[in-house]
Amino acid sequence: MDTIYALASARGRAGIAVVRISGPSAFSAGASLAGALPPPHRAGLRALRRDGEVIDEALVLAFPEGRSFTGEPVVELHLHGSIAIIRAVLAALSAVPGLRLAEPGEFTRRALMNERLDLAQVEGLGDLIEAETEAQRRQAMRIFSGALGARSQEWRRRLIRAAALLEATIDFADEEVPVDVSPEVAQLIDAVQEELSRELAGAAVAERIREGFEVAIVGPPNAGKSTLLNALAGRDAAITSEIAGTTRDVIEVRMDLHGLPVTFLDTAGLREAEDEIERIGIERARSRAEAADLRVFLSEDGQDTGGLTPQPGDICLRSKIDLSGGTGISAKTGAGLDTLISRISTELGDRAAAASTATRERHRIAMERAVTALDSARIEVRNGPDRAELAAEEVRSAIRALDSLVGHVDVEHILDEIFASFCLGK
Repeated sequence: MDTIYALASARGRAGIAVVRISGPSAFSAGASLAGALPPPHRAGLRALRRDGEVIDEALVLAFPEGRSFTGEPVVELHLHGSIAIIRAVLAALSAVPGLRLAEPGEFTRRALMNERLDLAQVEGLGDLIEAETEAQRRQAMRIFSGALGARSQEWRRRLIRAAALLEATIDFADEEVPVDVSPEVAQLIDAVQEELSRELAGAAVAERIREGFEVAIVGPPNAGKSTLLNALAGRDAAITSEIAGTTRDVIEVRMDLHGLPVTFLDTAGLREAEDEIERIGIERARSRAEAADLRVFLSEDGQDTGGLTPQPGDICLRSKIDLSGGTGISAKTGAGLDTLISRISTELGDRAAAASTATRERHRIAMERAVTALDSARIEVRNGPDRAELAAEEVRSAIRALDSLVGHVDVEHILDEIFASFCLGK
């Protein structure tokens, strides 16, 4: 492979900037600027020179092949983070024969190709970089640490055992097999399928943690929905007015709610529309509210849901209690606001606790393919030894589906899409 280099830290002025060099010529390229490199995995202070002129004094680290992030020889230059220094060092590296600037995500792609990471870990790393909340960080770190790959390997191990038992039955088709293997095969298939089903059950929640939960604020016009959104956001995100029907479109505010990523939706008041524009707004409100993970129904009597049926976990509240008294919420004074936030956090937190390690649609599809194949395999096993060959093929189909989870097969078509979201230098 070519030897590549790039700024591996964020762009712009900073206290420290990191330039990474990876590939067969990394050590010689690093030495061309820093002179003698420090021993592997030890930082050494070196003057970086180009044409005899000192560019900067930097901490230099060298990682040998097989002991670096990419699996290749790697040199990292930890510079003072001025834009001028970064530009000068990158220009010096560009002049070294055989070096080229890395493409977005290319360091991570090489880690995948050199089996330092599996595909699920690559996706976890991408999510870790993008994480905005504590729940997203924890979930991404779990995937990046290899949790999904480890489970996939265990499922794969059991299914290989099941396939081997079935193959033995096929090999002895013309002879009397000393032991009936079907009970063990069925047990292995059932165990893997049960675990896969549990993972699938939590996949939707895991994906919501990655992308963010949606909480819709719904109710009749002038119930205080926009005022509540502003109170939650801590700013005037929505126009508020005593005139009913002020909100015509769905207004979104994204927040970190006790570590969970949550987007609150302020929707149009639910009533019979008085004009075409309001009718469109109400239709959008109903559609977004029905698709949301959670709904907060606001009305002055605490009962008006605008024709929508509350789902388990939804919250119905009396609004404007600063005027009417009693229990509920007043977005204007803040009364009941902390209680509402606590209820939403508890409800979404309980759902998040059921999240699996399958965080993407790709994971879900691969697991569903495996479950479907195992369903067919179980049927063939029950049909007796004469169907062993068909059962073995279905088990192998399940194994291939699991292999696609971690990038062993059938993933070339998605690599470009995954790495397109990575920044230069990662």
